[in-house]
Amino acid sequence: MDSHVYDTLILSDLHLGADMSRARDAMRVLQQNRYRRLILNGDIFADLNFARLKKEHWKFLGYIRKLSNPKRNVEVIWVEGNHDHGLTEIMSHLVGVRVYQEYRWEYQGIRHIAIHGHQFDGFVVNNVRFNYLFGTLFYLQLQKWDSRSKVLTRFLDRLNTRWLRLSPKVAAGALAHARHHQAGRVFCGHTHAALHRHEEGIDYYNSGSWIDESPAYITVGEDGVRIHKYIARPSDAHGEEQNDAEFELAEFADDTERPANAEYEGIRH
Repeated sequence: MDSHVYDTLILSDLHLGADMSRARDAMRVLQQNRYRRLILNGDIFADLNFARLKKEHWKFLGYIRKLSNPKRNVEVIWVEGNHDHGLTEIMSHLVGVRVYQEYRWEYQGIRHIAIHGHQFDGFVVNNVRFNYLFGTLFYLQLQKWDSRSKVLTRFLDRLNTRWLRLSPKVAAGALAHARHHQAGRVFCGHTHAALHRHEEGIDYYNSGSWIDESPAYITVGEDGVRIHKYIARPSDAHGEEQNDAEFELAEFADDTERPANAEYEGIRH
C-alpha cells in the first residue's frame, strides 16, 4: 500500500443495490489508500429498496461503519445524492456517519466544496417522480435483463449523459456555485463521467461512477488533486474470492461506536 496520506479521498455514484455496482472494487480502493477524510459524494444507493442490496454491498457499508470509528482518525462524510433521498437519516445512524446536502472545507488555504451535482441538473429537479419511475426503476430492471457484461445498460448510461449534456450542465452550475461561495475547487458526481475543468481560477472535478467499466475516484493532497482510474488486477480478483466470507449484520456492531453527533445536516462550513 502507498505510504502517502491524502487529505481527502472522494468517490461517488456507487449505486448499491444495482447489479452493476462495483462495491468490492470500491472497498478495495478504500483499503489500499490512506486518507484523513473520506467523502461519499452522493448516490451511494440506487434506490430505497434494501432488498436489492447484495452481500458485497452490505460489506461495503460495514467497512464504512468501521472507518467511522473515532479510533480510525478518518472523518467520513456522506453528501446526499438524488438517489439517496429518503435513506440518509436511517443510514447515517446505521453506518455512523454525518450526512450533508453540501460539504465545505479548507485545505492549503483553498476553499473546497463537495456537492453531488443533481442540483444543477434541471431535468432531475423538475421531474422527480418521472425520473424515479422510469429513470431508476426501469434502469434497475434493465440491468437484470441485460447480459453478464451489461453492455446495453452501460451504453444507455453513456448515451443518457451525452443526450442530456449532463457533463457541461453540471460543470457550469458547479463552477457558478463555487464562484458564488468563493471556493477554488468544487467536486461533483451525478454525471458518471470523470472530468476536470478549469475556468476563471476555479477547478471543477467530477469523480465518475462505480457502475462503469472504468470507475474513478479523486484524491486531494499535498501534490494537488488527481483523478484516478481504477483498474482491477488479476491478484485482486484472486484475493476477492479468498476473502468472500458470508456477511452478517453483526459486523455493524464490531469495532465501532457511532459518533454522538452523527446526524443529517444541510451544509458544513
